[in-house]
Amino acid sequence: MRVVDVIIVDDQAPFRSVARALIRLLPGWRVVGEAATGEDALDLVIGGRPTMILMDINLPGINGIEATRRILAESPDVKVVLVSTYAADDLPPDAGACGALAYIRKDDLTPALLRALPV
Repeated sequence: MRVVDVIIVDDQAPFRSVARALIRLLPGWRVVGEAATGEDALDLVIGGRPTMILMDINLPGINGIEATRRILAESPDVKVVLVSTYAADDLPPDAGACGALAYIRKDDLTPALLRALPV
């Protein structure tokens, strides 16, 4: 079984807790780090090689879109999934061009959706 190492990046601790619980429901998936800012996410990726990052779009400092660009420039094999409360039609214009694998609304995040992602 392939292990999927996940970093959760969100400035809201309650969401990180929910995402952590969802990931624990998936066999072979584990949370290897959490960050509340884009800058901290960059540091975590440099310090390790996660398989996937769940990246909030709205973060203090470097936002999730810019953090995704920078992470993928250094580690193109990492899969970044943007998460936010935006409806897909209301995403910032640059969200589609940052290199993220997918976008999932926070309300729609489920183990089944995560499992369906190509990682």
